[in-house]
Amino acid sequence: MTAAQHHLPAERTRQILEDLEAVRENLLALSDDIWLSIDHNDNDALVEGMQFKQAYNEKMAAFDKLASELSAMVQQYTSVRLGERERVGLDDQAGNERIIQELNREQPHSIDEDLTFKRPHGFILDGQATVGITTWRRVFELVCRQLLRRDPDRFHGLPEHSEFISNRGHHGFSRNPTELRSAGLIGDGVYAEINLSANDLRNTIRRLLEAFDIPTERLQLFLREDRDA
Repeated sequence: MTAAQHHLPAERTRQILEDLEAVRENLLALSDDIWLSIDHNDNDALVEGMQFKQAYNEKMAAFDKLASELSAMVQQYTSVRLGERERVGLDDQAGNERIIQELNREQPHSIDEDLTFKRPHGFILDGQATVGITTWRRVFELVCRQLLRRDPDRFHGLPEHSEFISNRGHHGFSRNPTELRSAGLIGDGVYAEINLSANDLRNTIRRLLEAFDIPTERLQLFLREDRDA
């Protein structure tokens, strides 16, 4: 145990780390809200909005990088880890059933809902449960990893899947992390774009479920707001 662990309250440190992640996601959500509020039929407003979005995105990229570095430094120094409270039922049937029972006492939400400024707590995907999650980015990563385990061949094809390539040629999945703005390694050499707002992550998850022939009702989301109410 380090001196830092002796003197820094672990719970407070963990809360600060979680708050930092929440700020990152909320700033992305704010960007979406501002863009949607622009009158796209007003050329002057549209030009002004595009200039704002470009500057905002540049600042957000710098903030995201700095926040990631700060979080990593704090976690290394204090030995407090984001995600250490996660419980995943993939390889433990009894544990999975306990997590499902725990989550089923809460209000389930669908992937079709607006997730802006909401915080996740857990999810059940096709009977497999995870709890103790604090960010939508983490929900997305864990859903992707579950799909990778479910059907590796189909997952390996995502970098070439037309549903995950924008009209401008931007990829949502790639084997080359430099092709993505903020790459998160899912597994088996496949990276995903993770610098997305909650609703953008929601949309990507919805397309993933369709690509893997999983009905959207097979995914239930659980919110921290409901648990803390």
